Amino acid sequence: MEKNQIVNLKGEKVSDITLNENVWGITPNNAVLYDAITLAQSAQRQGTADTKTRSDVSGGGRKPWRQKGTGHARQGSTRAPHWYHGGVVFGPHPRTYGKKMNKKERVLALKSALSYKAQEKALIVLDDLALNTNRTKDMIKILNDLKVSKNILIVTHELSDNLILASRNIPKVELLQYDEINTLDVIAADYLVITKDAVKSIEEVLS
Repeated sequence: MEKNQIVNLKGEKVSDITLNENVWGITPNNAVLYDAITLAQSAQRQGTADTKTRSDVSGGGRKPWRQKGTGHARQGSTRAPHWYHGGVVFGPHPRTYGKKMNKKERVLALKSALSYKAQEKALIVLDDLALNTNRTKDMIKILNDLKVSKNILIVTHELSDNLILASRNIPKVELLQYDEINTLDVIAADYLVITKDAVKSIEEVLS
């Protein structure tokens, strides 16, 4: 695989890095990638919607009128679904929207997402991301020097307090440790900013 440049916090080239082709250079599998994104989005759903059935609503314990001789249709309860204040038929109830996906498919989906970022030139490898301060404006200056905007995913080998504090108030900036990286966040990001140590750690896990 062709080399990718390593830059410092000012956006200046420091050296080159050869990315693992089995992680960053595969032919993306769109079908598996779609399934992984759907799985991640489904897992984020709370599934707490609930409606009351005829057994849950209050009232209706007495038969409203006798079975025969009234001229009305027979009724057993005033809380049947067709009555005002009656129970809901086939309404939602608490459930989980989680899906299953085997480990090989999960790995393939993540590799596909990383390969897309490399192919689209949306991958920026940093020499280091150690901050001396926790000021947000310093982090914004770094992102401006790197010429990245919109949705940004920052992946480091270890998260420092300064890095967390400096980036948490910046809109559309997601900060992850290398072992938290996932398909949905990678695909959602316009730019993937990652340290060289995190690259090596990810390659060790996925290759």
